[in-house]
Amino acid sequence: MATLGTLGCAVGAIALVYVLSLLVPDRQFWVELTIVASLTVAVTFPLQLALRLRNEALRDMQKELQHALQHDPVTGTLRANAFAASVEHAIDRRRLSTAENPDGVMLVLRISNFDEIGRRYGPQWADTLLQSIVQIVHSCVRYGDLVARLSSDELGIYLPGTATENARDFCERIRARIDETTFTAGQEHHLSVTVRLGGTRVGDQSDFQALREAANHDALAEEEAGPLLFRELFS
Repeated sequence: MATLGTLGCAVGAIALVYVLSLLVPDRQFWVELTIVASLTVAVTFPLQLALRLRNEALRDMQKELQHALQHDPVTGTLRANAFAASVEHAIDRRRLSTAENPDGVMLVLRISNFDEIGRRYGPQWADTLLQSIVQIVHSCVRYGDLVARLSSDELGIYLPGTATENARDFCERIRARIDETTFTAGQEHHLSVTVRLGGTRVGDQSDFQALREAANHDALAEEEAGPLLFRELFS
């Protein structure tokens, strides 16, 4: 782009010299043409290059800032606000499309003893535990599914176009992966991790906040009604 800008300036300067040479034919046209073109290239190219590099750096900084505003720094997942906007946008798009199933499932995963682990072993081990669980979740979801950190101990998962039965299979997979994983704080302390999963059908709720509340209610009900995957229906 800097080269093209420089060539544009050179062509403009040459065109100006050509017009002037027509008005004053006694001048040595080709000598002047060569001098002007050389000076234009020598002066313009460094300026054009510096400007392009500066603009490129600004665009990179804007992308990094936008990514930081939308993603949780610990887990790398979406923040709550970005997740809510993405879920509502996906729901609206799917409802307007006749080719896509507008249904889907919103899940929440809560680590019941997250605060206890943080107090006992330190916040760095609580964050490491959360990162490990996020990796497990990512290994179970599909391309296009959304994962976010909604609070310190809560993850949100949106499964577009997913039926209740398939979401139950997902919950079963994630539970099995957590059960077979050994979590440690340092090299000596094995962590006992308790998670609750709850979900609700997207078609049953009108907005993100209603989806989150219904899924959270379902997750909290696990303590009384048993694990989600053994229950008949979502909330």
